[in-house]
Formats: sequence, structure tokens, C-alpha cells
Amino acid sequence: MADHPHNTISARETGNGVYQNDITIGAHSLRADEPRSLGGDDSGPTPMELAGAALAACTSITLRMYANRKKWPLRTISVDVTHKKGPREVCDEEHHDGAALIDIFTKSIHLTGPLDDAQKERLLQISKKCPVHKALAGNSCMRTDLKVDAE
Repeated sequence: MADHPHNTISARETGNGVYQNDITIGAHSLRADEPRSLGGDDSGPTPMELAGAALAACTSITLRMYANRKKWPLRTISVDVTHKKGPREVCDEEHHDGAALIDIFTKSIHLTGPLDDAQKERLLQISKKCPVHKALAGNSCMRTDLKVDAE
């Protein structure tokens, strides 16, 4: 994963619908939108659903890379992610500040293969080391530049 070239990810309004955006990542493209209940056309996943998809895919890929490197008998991997807002104590009682709701991502990982208990435990630990997991868990920095063109 680290050897992959850094692509700029771009989102641009399509002009079709209020929130519809086309996203390009290198040679790849997809669409994001909001559900009808929020005024969108539901023509694509929401940005938060895309974050969940990134977490699921990154977790699966990280586990596959690790298992392959170790030559472990891991046959298949599937990862489901849910997202909700909730109080911090639902996620981590040690850091309860009694204030705002936070984003809570829950990963459900299903593995098939004749893995022993030590391999299962190690894969659980490795699942928390995927780059998207670390970024969403707060191991990142956000920088923003604003450019405005006057018409």
C-alpha cells in the first residue's frame, strides 16, 4: 500500500441535483450524493459511507497482505462497517468528556480458513493497523487551502 503513487482525489459538482458530485482518483471515478431525505438524489453513496467503504476495504487488504506474507491458511475475508453518531463513552469510557457526539465506526470482520487462536488474535490486532483505521481513529492532520475565483 505504501508504494502506491499519491493521487489527488477530486470531487466536483455535476450540476445534476443539489449535492451530486463526481469523484476522480487517478484513472478511477465514482459518484457521491446525499439521500433523498436530506435533499439529494441518492445517486451514490454519501461521503460518510465512502469513508466506511474505505475502512472496510483497507482492513480487508491489510489482513490479506499480512496473511499472505505469513503464508497463513486464510481463505476469505469480508468486512462490514457501520457508522453512527454516539456519545464518546459508548466507544471509550476513559476519554469521556460528557459533551458532543462522535463518529463511531464498527467493523465486523469475517474470516474463513483453518486459523489457530494465535493467528486469529494477531489478525484482530493487524486489522487495527490499516492506514484508514489509524486515520479515522485520529492519527491524521487536516490542512485546508481556499482559492476563490472572482467572476
